[in-house]
Amino acid sequence: MAEAKVTENDPSSMVAEKTLELKNELQRLVKALIEDEDYTVEDETFRVLSSLKCLKFKKSLSFKLDDSLTVPDEFKCPISKELMRDPVVLATGLTYDRPFIERWLIEGHNTCPQTRQVLPHTVLTPNHLVQEMISQWCTEHGIELPRTSQDVDDKVIRAVDEGYLNSLLEKLSSSLSDQKEAAKDIRLLSKRTPSIREYFGRSTEAIPKLLNPLTPGDASIHPDLQEDLITTLLNLSIYEDNKKIVGENPLAITLLVESLISGTTQTKSNAAAALFTLSNLDSNKLIIGNSGALKPLIDLLEEDDLQVIKDSANAIFSLCMCHENKRMAIKEGAVSMIVKKMKENVLVGELLATLALLSAHQLAVDEMNEINVMPLLFRIIRESTCEKSKENAIAIVHTLFCNDRKKLREIKVEEANNASISKLSRTGTARARRKAMAVLERLDKGVFITHTA
Repeated sequence: MAEAKVTENDPSSMVAEKTLELKNELQRLVKALIEDEDYTVEDETFRVLSSLKCLKFKKSLSFKLDDSLTVPDEFKCPISKELMRDPVVLATGLTYDRPFIERWLIEGHNTCPQTRQVLPHTVLTPNHLVQEMISQWCTEHGIELPRTSQDVDDKVIRAVDEGYLNSLLEKLSSSLSDQKEAAKDIRLLSKRTPSIREYFGRSTEAIPKLLNPLTPGDASIHPDLQEDLITTLLNLSIYEDNKKIVGENPLAITLLVESLISGTTQTKSNAAAALFTLSNLDSNKLIIGNSGALKPLIDLLEEDDLQVIKDSANAIFSLCMCHENKRMAIKEGAVSMIVKKMKENVLVGELLATLALLSAHQLAVDEMNEINVMPLLFRIIRESTCEKSKENAIAIVHTLFCNDRKKLREIKVEEANNASISKLSRTGTARARRKAMAVLERLDKGVFITHTA
């Protein structure tokens, strides 16, 4: 009788029994999903998976705590009352062990287990400080370090994350309040969880569901909802395998372009950043250029917010690496806008790089000659502390001089007064020295020709 009692109360036996029970339940649910196509059991399936993960944590706990050793309360999960293996921070700022708080959330709770406060979002952030403190405490007491959830069962975590994401995507077809709440959670998930970014690349339905609340030309879209969804597109575009699927989605590109015009300051910045990131894939450059993105990107250079200007400048530069886009950018006023901002000392280095890129096109050369950018370029060569900026400036001077010998007098005056090109020919980067020497050689020939004439 005594032995039977011990077996009955043995924790490992109880865990094994509960595990078998959950596995049998999971088999039934999977059968219903596959054979009967009963998708109403999807949430229940994820709940069981989460419960199994928690039990597996308990089963994998190979270290033993001495009865006299007391675990500090701050190292215990408020739910399991056990030493935490993967501490994460909930939106309320309280720390829980990941598998147990995940199970709480999967079961449909939208509040903090301790404070009962309604959660503004359900994203879990790793608590690296507490993790380090637990590791140090375990080492000091000769206890085997607890394994994190990734060590135990990454597939279960991925299933839970993706199940949670799918529930959020479904909410995007609901009321505005549900849409806003879900969009904010998806935005945070896409930023912090790599597996979520990967999932969007694998699923054919995820991106259309994400964009469902946004309609091209709809001026009534809630600005917060627009910002969260556009920012999610930015987060997704960072993942290399997503660039093609997002770039080739006409709705995604259209909405990004519209957001450059109609969004909040943050939305404009993130939309420009998304277009820049997507354009890193060469096949996307022309797609984005043909979408009408260049004009609003150029217009954003007039914004007051420096981050918006910087994101737009980066996108313009990347897109103009495609020859067809150079012509479009020039026709949309890129040259005059860039020169204007450079004269205002706004992002001179970045914009000068784009101007140098555009100078390979004759239309840009003609326009720069018309508005006379030479004094600006000379000033940069004289005063800039950035060697790359000096290099780009002398490269443009060389191009303009080769195209229009009327620039001869301006260069002679600059050399006579400041000898800036001569100095650059001795002290600049290798490319800057070559361009400066080429200008000086043409200058010498020009002087000779003018003299004999």
